Amino acid sequence: MSSLTCSVAVVQATPVLFDTPRSLQKLADLTSEAARKGAELVVFPEAFIGGYPKGHDFGVSVGIRTPEGRDEFRRLFENTIEAPGPATEFLGSVARDHSVHLVVGVVEREGGTLYCASIIFGPDGALLGKHRKLMPTAMERVIWGSGDGSTIPVVPSKLGRIGTVICWENYMPMLRMAMYAKGVELYCAITVDDRETWIPTVRHIALEGRCFVLSACQFLRKADLPAGYPLGRFSSSADVLIRGGSCIVGPLGDLLAGPVYGEECILMANLDRADLIRAKFDFDVTGHYARPDVFRLHVNEQAMKSVTFGREKESG
Repeated sequence: MSSLTCSVAVVQATPVLFDTPRSLQKLADLTSEAARKGAELVVFPEAFIGGYPKGHDFGVSVGIRTPEGRDEFRRLFENTIEAPGPATEFLGSVARDHSVHLVVGVVEREGGTLYCASIIFGPDGALLGKHRKLMPTAMERVIWGSGDGSTIPVVPSKLGRIGTVICWENYMPMLRMAMYAKGVELYCAITVDDRETWIPTVRHIALEGRCFVLSACQFLRKADLPAGYPLGRFSSSADVLIRGGSCIVGPLGDLLAGPVYGEECILMANLDRADLIRAKFDFDVTGHYARPDVFRLHVNEQAMKSVTFGREKESG
C-alpha cells in the first residue's frame, strides 16, 4: 500500500469562456494556491479548459442548422485543445512546478470532432492518462463526439490509483463497475451538474466502490459570460448559472469536505488510505460481494477507428 495519508484539493471555479489562454493561467494560479495549502492532488471541473457553453443551442433544431450556429461552433472549436499538444505541455509544467498530481477537465479536438475529456498528470509533468466521455448528454451530442473503451484508464500513483468519470457517465452502472474492477481508489467525478441529486450520486459511488470520490463542479455567473452570449434559455432574474456543489467523499459515503454552493472555492481534505481497506471489510463489489457465476461484464478497450490501412498478405 502507498503512503497511508495524502492531502487532496477539489477546485470549484469559473473558467474564462472562449479564452483558453486565460483559463490556463487561472488554472495555474489556482493550482499554486492549492499546493501552498498542502495539496498533493488537485482536481478541476468538467470542461474547465475549452469551456462548457451552458444555454447555447448552436442554431440547431430538428432538420435545421443555421449559418450563425456553424460560426458559433467554430468559435468554440478554436478555443479547445489538442491532447497531447501545447496546452497539455503547459498543464504538465503546472503539475511539475508544484509537484502535484493534476486532473483537469478539458474539451479536446481531434480532426473535426470535439470530445469532453479529462486528463491526468503526474508530479513530474508527465501525461499519465486521458479519458473521453463515453456518452455526451442531450444537447451535448451536437457538439461532442463519444469516446470509446480505449480511454478509460485508472493510473497508479504514490497517492493511490486515480481514475476519472465525467458528469452523467456516473449514472452508467457498467462504467462504474469497470472502474471498480480496475482498482480505482481516487475516483475523480468532474461535472457541471449542480443539482441537489448530485450529492447523493457521488456518496453512493463512494459507498458502492469503497473509494474516495473527489467531485469538482464549475461555478458560473451570468456576468462571467462573454459579450454576445445567447441568454434566451436563462431566467431574466438568474445570476448564478452553475452554482457548484463540489465535495470530497470517503469510502463509506461520509462527506469529508463540502458541498459548497454559490462561490468559487478550493476544498481540501486529508485522506487516510487505510480507510479503503476498512471499508472493504464487508463489501468489495468486484471481490467477495461479486457473483461472477451470475453476472459478468465484458469491456472492449480497443480503439475504434473509422478507417484502417494495411496491405493484404501475399499468398504462396
